[in-house]
Amino acid sequence: MNRMRFTRLLGLLAVGLTPVVAGAADWPMWGLNYSRNMVSDETGILSTWDPGKFKGNTEEIDEATTKNVKWVVKLGSQTYGNVAVSGGKVFVGTNNETPRNPAINGDRGVLMCFDEKTGKFLWQLAAPKLGTGKVSDWEFLGICSSPAVEGDRVYIVSNRCEVLCLDVNGLANGNDGAYKDEAKYSTAVMNPPHKLGPTDADIIWRFDMREELGVFPHNITNCGPLIIGDRLVVTTSNGVDWTHTNIPNPKAPALAMLNKNTGELLGEEASGVSKGTLHANWSSPTGAKVGGKDLILFGGGDGVLYGYDVNPVKADDGVNLLKELFRYDCNPPKYRAKDGKPLKYATYDGPSEVIATPVFYKDRVFVSVGQDPEHGEGLGQLSCVDPSKTGDLAKGGVIWTYDKIHRSLSTPAIKDDVIYVGDFSGFVHCIDANTGKPYWVFDTKSHIWGSALVVDGKVYVGTEDGDVVILAASKTLKELGRVDMRAPVYSSPVVANGTLYISTPTHLYALGTK
Repeated sequence: MNRMRFTRLLGLLAVGLTPVVAGAADWPMWGLNYSRNMVSDETGILSTWDPGKFKGNTEEIDEATTKNVKWVVKLGSQTYGNVAVSGGKVFVGTNNETPRNPAINGDRGVLMCFDEKTGKFLWQLAAPKLGTGKVSDWEFLGICSSPAVEGDRVYIVSNRCEVLCLDVNGLANGNDGAYKDEAKYSTAVMNPPHKLGPTDADIIWRFDMREELGVFPHNITNCGPLIIGDRLVVTTSNGVDWTHTNIPNPKAPALAMLNKNTGELLGEEASGVSKGTLHANWSSPTGAKVGGKDLILFGGGDGVLYGYDVNPVKADDGVNLLKELFRYDCNPPKYRAKDGKPLKYATYDGPSEVIATPVFYKDRVFVSVGQDPEHGEGLGQLSCVDPSKTGDLAKGGVIWTYDKIHRSLSTPAIKDDVIYVGDFSGFVHCIDANTGKPYWVFDTKSHIWGSALVVDGKVYVGTEDGDVVILAASKTLKELGRVDMRAPVYSSPVVANGTLYISTPTHLYALGTK
């Protein structure tokens, strides 16, 4: 892109961090809005329900055996993505082990869309696998990313390391947008190809990060896209290869900015994140407004928190780059080295990347470190830093750190200056957001993969053992309830329009009084 075209394009882009336009109590993206704070102001959210039992030897839930379940739908066999609810529709990523269309079968990454009121299946995106196996597109993981919805568009990062803009209505209202190869895309591995219909996805535009940016995704691609005006910011998932020691492309960006209307590349980070990546870049970007300036916050696969200006600048080589404003190593020095020798990655007391999403709250950034669950438990740290500073925040930008937390995949939820955050070892920590001092720690006695949701004076936390633990959102520890979902809960609970949504690997529940 030449300089004149780049300048003209920026002039056309509306920039600014404002709430996503959606229904009054929708949940349109991961973390509700750009701050990624898992807190809702809704009231009247239930705390007791029964997920019901299977009908005989089937995987169908007998709704007569449920309690406080509005509807329940069958997903695939593995579901790690988080739900988005907007405009009367519910979106969730899964795999294709329960094909909605028998003609589109086999292992695929799937985004399903349901009617919010009834749970009726509306349409799906069924993306073929890359064929790289566990290295870049792990078998049967499906789509792990969380969708972002705005108006009549839904944005998703697929298992194929591509950013897709889809019509929220699927092909039911025709084939919109410039992209017309949906049949070829969805049936690439089928012979003869399947003719698509109204229950298939309508792709508006497609951006392949492997082709365009030279990205090598490790294991799986994951990101909850961030919408900033007419811009879309995504994590690339660039990482190591099968050896876990070699980075195929250390120069590929870990973060990229696209035009949300066209999919055109606007900028990419050049902070050297990929060169220092320990495993992969899986944390989702966060938005912040600091001193009247819009910022992008990003937790890197190198264990470093970065702050970028939303306005890209053109480098001498003509590449449009995201301007780095600050960085902060989320690992304390003792996690990096011991007795003068570097500590190896994936050791219990060694360094970690950032997988949880940074949270912006009252002009502060809160971020924890963690690792792939396959690496087990280990030492963690939760940090609070000042994003108004520039340069290395370790030199004057740290408000406090809390090292009593273990490795964490969980995004903090902050309400009334109190933080609620889980760690992979199964502990929920309640911490003063101003000082970093703990109020209490609760042991769920199971691994925690997802994040806590704070709503209606309650904290909802899902566990690997299948419990949804409900605690009081208070400085005083009180367990309010515990519901056995009879299957693991890897994703995070969300709430929209009076309904609580919880996913197991195989089913999505809409919970509330009918």
